[in-house]
Amino acid sequence: MKFLTATAMVLAAGVPVLANDTTAVLTTGGLEFISNSDIVMQSEELFISRDEIRVVYEFRNDTDVDQNILVAFPMPEIVPDMYSPVSYPNGPDDNLFEFQTTFDGKPVDATLNEYAYSFGVDRTELLRSLKLPLVPINEAAGEATDHLDEATRDKLLHLGMITPDEFDAGKGWEKHYWPAWTYKATYTWEATFPAGKTVTVEHRYKPSVGGTVGVNFLGEAYEGYDPVKEYTDKYCIDDALITAVRATIPKGEEYYAAPFYENWLSYIVTTGGNWGGNGIEKFRLVVDKGDTKNLVSFCGDGVKKIGPTTFEMVKENYWPERELDVLILQRHDTAE
Repeated sequence: MKFLTATAMVLAAGVPVLANDTTAVLTTGGLEFISNSDIVMQSEELFISRDEIRVVYEFRNDTDVDQNILVAFPMPEIVPDMYSPVSYPNGPDDNLFEFQTTFDGKPVDATLNEYAYSFGVDRTELLRSLKLPLVPINEAAGEATDHLDEATRDKLLHLGMITPDEFDAGKGWEKHYWPAWTYKATYTWEATFPAGKTVTVEHRYKPSVGGTVGVNFLGEAYEGYDPVKEYTDKYCIDDALITAVRATIPKGEEYYAAPFYENWLSYIVTTGGNWGGNGIEKFRLVVDKGDTKNLVSFCGDGVKKIGPTTFEMVKENYWPERELDVLILQRHDTAE
């Protein structure tokens, strides 16, 4: 497969960019807690859009003893891979997803725990000894690995920590070396849940938004792959959505002329399993499609429209059973 590689784009992402106009999504979730049957998740409100994921939790300590609990936000693994383009976060190295948390209205000072792995082996200290950035997808990491001395470069090649890349950007063939290690990071802090009281925890960050140009599910089934079935299983698209998209295709044009970009978001809704009671006592999900011209689809019971661009699902005693996948079709043929 041919790579479209421009130097500035390469260094900004850490790896070359594929020329197929498709970007994978990194799945994120909410806060994770050490299991505690004495703490009840009284409510969870989850807001999802292309610009922000926001979660507001209410936890109730049903005992007469204060509970001190370890809280964590595990970031998804960052795996540079030129054969699988991903929508990487673009925040600063110490806060890639630009995440913020408050506990009863006060900002949380979390500890960042970060590691670098290659083929399952922890190479964190090696990278630090070489003064290489642990985050492999930024410009600094790309430039640093591309300018290693020969002995260090050969060592990292041997360990599978960098990837050679050859291409012609219009000035003849060039050879570069990009970071290939896996980055893992988790923010942690200690939280005290007072006896007999309810506390509010708010958590927000910028999501990884994948997508593709065009509307994939309108394509014909081939070689055992049925795009309509895949999108129905994952996003619960229905006949009304398919009909609405087909109605936008100019007369005489093929399905790929539909004036939409696909946007994909994925969120793990499993936090309720760590708490006492019958799951999340009250769960509320709001999905914002961003613009009245856009379309949206996701799996859920009792979903209703509550605003020009927002949709709501409310559940009681909710036990999440699957991750939430959201499809937003962003319309691009109308004036802003």
